Amino acid sequence: MARLLFSLLSRPWFRRLSGTCCPLREHRGLLRIRGPSTATFLQGLITNDTECLRDGALYAHLLNVQGRSLYDVILYRLSGEEEGQSDVLLECDLQAMEPIQKHLRLYNIRKKVEVTPCPELSVWAVLPGQKQLEPPADKVPSPMVVCSPDPRVPVMGWRVVAPTEEMVRDLLPDTQLGDYRDYCKHRYQHGVPEGVKDLPPGVALPLESNLVFMNGISFCKGCYLGQELTARTHHTGVIRKRLVPVQLSSPLPAESEGAEIVTTSGKSAGKFRAGVEDSGLALLRLEHIGAELQMKLGGREPIGVKASLPDWWPKPGDGA
Repeated sequence: MARLLFSLLSRPWFRRLSGTCCPLREHRGLLRIRGPSTATFLQGLITNDTECLRDGALYAHLLNVQGRSLYDVILYRLSGEEEGQSDVLLECDLQAMEPIQKHLRLYNIRKKVEVTPCPELSVWAVLPGQKQLEPPADKVPSPMVVCSPDPRVPVMGWRVVAPTEEMVRDLLPDTQLGDYRDYCKHRYQHGVPEGVKDLPPGVALPLESNLVFMNGISFCKGCYLGQELTARTHHTGVIRKRLVPVQLSSPLPAESEGAEIVTTSGKSAGKFRAGVEDSGLALLRLEHIGAELQMKLGGREPIGVKASLPDWWPKPGDGA
């Protein structure tokens, strides 16, 4: 195990973290991609530039040939080119594990790459706390974990990959233990999509899903699967709908996924994607952000919907 994992903890920017530590084992899985062709293989399939993996974790989407998102992934660099090998961990929605393996096998043509599941490892999210503390001088972090800032947006805190809960708790004694519901509520309140519910495979468009805002795409790298439509949309600058966080006037009913959202006059504004309790994500026309909206549900009273723009989005004039 020690030879498998490359620790990011010795980097100068590492700090002992405080906040809420949430286990994601039941919902997020890991694949190990290893071989001399790993970097070039991934470069032709993901939206981001594998060269950026030198700086730690990397967020990206896998697209289909029509340019729609199939799966959102977070990549972790375990090692560089050592003895002709390169190791990468790929984190994804647990429901997408098998489809992603099939997708990678489909395009693994004469590439020296091996893809294997890593059930012995689990993912943890460390949601930001009020402070960050220096690690004590007499305690050296274990080399058997990966710890990196979440590559999407700072509001998502840190990502930790480790074999056991005891190791995580030992590494992060200043955090409190949370659960997956805490993690999802935090994501939805801040407008960060993740997984097949928020980003339906073959349906979601990467730029409408705020892939640019979440540091998940490179427009300078070479060709990759699904690039043409994405690049053309970006360069025209015409994006009329986006995933935004929404606050509901009452707790979320079970049949809400995909429900239509309308204005008070009945004009279609978009569709609800997914959520927890009274927070969620909706794909809305930008012209209706700030308007009084309702979610239409068959046989139920409409639910009030309040949409907002996340604080981490670039402001007008920032060039994004």
